[in-house]
Amino acid sequence: MKEFNIIGTRKYWFIVSGILFATAVVLLAIFGLKPGIDFTGGSLMEIRFTGERPTVESVQNVLADNNLGSVTIQSTADNGYLLRMRYITEDEHQQIIGEIRNAFQTETEPIPNVTVEEQEGAAVEIVAADTEETSTVAAVGNRVIEERVETIGPAISETLRTRSVQAVVGVVIAIVLFIAYAFRKVSKPVASWKYGVVAVVALLHDIVITMGIFAFLGWWRGVEIDIPFVVALLTILGYSVNDTIIVFDRVREMLIKRGSSKFAETVNIGLNQTLPRSLNTSFTTLLVLLALFMFGGDTIHNFSLALIVGIILGAYSSIFVASPLLVEWSGQKEA
Repeated sequence: MKEFNIIGTRKYWFIVSGILFATAVVLLAIFGLKPGIDFTGGSLMEIRFTGERPTVESVQNVLADNNLGSVTIQSTADNGYLLRMRYITEDEHQQIIGEIRNAFQTETEPIPNVTVEEQEGAAVEIVAADTEETSTVAAVGNRVIEERVETIGPAISETLRTRSVQAVVGVVIAIVLFIAYAFRKVSKPVASWKYGVVAVVALLHDIVITMGIFAFLGWWRGVEIDIPFVVALLTILGYSVNDTIIVFDRVREMLIKRGSSKFAETVNIGLNQTLPRSLNTSFTTLLVLLALFMFGGDTIHNFSLALIVGIILGAYSSIFVASPLLVEWSGQKEA
């Protein structure tokens, strides 16, 4: 297999990563992340229509006189909507669902011996008891079904925000300490703790760019971040650092065999040996995430999207960012 001179061309990868990172920082500074009700407090209602779904504008018009402030309405794959709004009381909740039903719900005459579920949206066959003749009656009503309602108070959301930050900081510190301990016997030409710092830099590269993309999506499509998004970031941290450590571990093995006199060359050999493994692992993981993104439903749509972006960035940074930074820090110029 042809060996790629990844270390020798590292300046080009640094330029690409620098542009992506700077763009993400600008997007975060201009737009910021759009927090969901998990962090701001508020209420979430999911409703489904058994018949034709009304337009977003018509639903907004129904809710306009309820003093709800800004209401975000997002369509779902189940012929319904997700309604995100400020914190509401139970009385307000009942008033909202009542007004939606008054505006859009139409009922049919009940069909004997046929359940409501069987009537919804489809033609129902009815067998007359005395003649055993079969006739078809169309169920044409449009019922409004409330699938779920969730309410998160401001105190809870503040706790979630604090614990999310603590979780990310704790993971970063643990990564540095673990890698420093694992590479304690490799101190030339780069100190063991520098492996941990470089891994964290690569992680920040992945996380910040992912957050920048979601800042843009929040401005463009109203995409909000929530607790699943934080879970996705932590998953990206774990996946990315795992890939980086595998590359570093191969470099460590090569250093034991070859010595540290040609550090840049040794790192390049280690990268080429782990490149097929990294690409294959990332590709198979992405296949699963793409399936979740396309068929998993709206509740995990943003979660799977964040993982797709993060896994791609993690595979890229472990090869083209972490190890080249290690060589750059060592001071050796030739690959």
